[in-house]
Amino acid sequence: MDKAPSPITQWADKSGHFNRKPSQFRNAISRQEGAEFPPEKGRYHLYVSYACPWGWRFATPDEKLPGENVTPDPINGCTHLRDIYFKVNPDYEGRFTVPTLYDVKQNKIVSNESSEIIRMFYTEFDDLLPEKYQKIDLFPKHLQQEIEAVNDWTYNDINNGVYKTGFAQTQEAYESAIHPLFTALSRAESHLSSHATPSSPYYFGPTITEADIRLYTTIIRFDPVYVQHFKCNVRDIRSGFPALHRWVRKLYWDEPAAFGKGTTQFEHIKKHYTKSHGQINPASITPVGPVPDILPKDEEVPAAAAALRSTNQ
Repeated sequence: MDKAPSPITQWADKSGHFNRKPSQFRNAISRQEGAEFPPEKGRYHLYVSYACPWGWRFATPDEKLPGENVTPDPINGCTHLRDIYFKVNPDYEGRFTVPTLYDVKQNKIVSNESSEIIRMFYTEFDDLLPEKYQKIDLFPKHLQQEIEAVNDWTYNDINNGVYKTGFAQTQEAYESAIHPLFTALSRAESHLSSHATPSSPYYFGPTITEADIRLYTTIIRFDPVYVQHFKCNVRDIRSGFPALHRWVRKLYWDEPAAFGKGTTQFEHIKKHYTKSHGQINPASITPVGPVPDILPKDEEVPAAAAALRSTNQ
């Protein structure tokens, strides 16, 4: 039980390329008769993190932001997530990641794969929810094929792309990751530029979908963390991607319960990255900027404002 997590640099191959290991717990909550993990009120505990782009998808503004001291887990009395993994499997050798969906009744980890957990939550608990929440559909049937297609390259080149860039261990590995990342950002920028309107501001129209959630997690962290910490500095969002900038601010400012400061905790995000990756930032210094962490909807940085004026002339 005294095992410690391996440095993330050990996840790079011999050529220096970062390779994210697959999630090892891939079970599912299901309403099907005889399912090992049926939906039940109070049975499951979800471990999340405000800092992590994968775990943030499940954060709610009802949680209290952790302070400097670690508070023991109320379910298992643990102070580190790895303790949960070793409690379930003393010989576990994989990653300790959030989100982690834990079955309190059986003392088992159901899943630690965010893309699958989020889909479980869409439908499997509907019988236990008020009707207004049952009607929320982030993966509507008529958009499922398009969302799946967007998710594929968004994950590979943007969500995971910043990590492949930031954790690269050679110049070649770094450059082979950063160019696809910015190509994908330009692709998202082009889509929003041609499709988003004041009455239809989200990725696939007037309603938020899974595509918005999965992209937001990276874009909101891009300027405060990834530009400097992961060396993703070809362009930042606020001065180089006007459509993405409008879109991310629309979510943050106009949907505060889901995307605003109640769940998007910039201080937590910045301190987590800069103080937990000693191989990248040995002195654990957290940069002050950018200031502010996110701009108001009606304000632009000077370079972006000048570009917009030029476009409108």
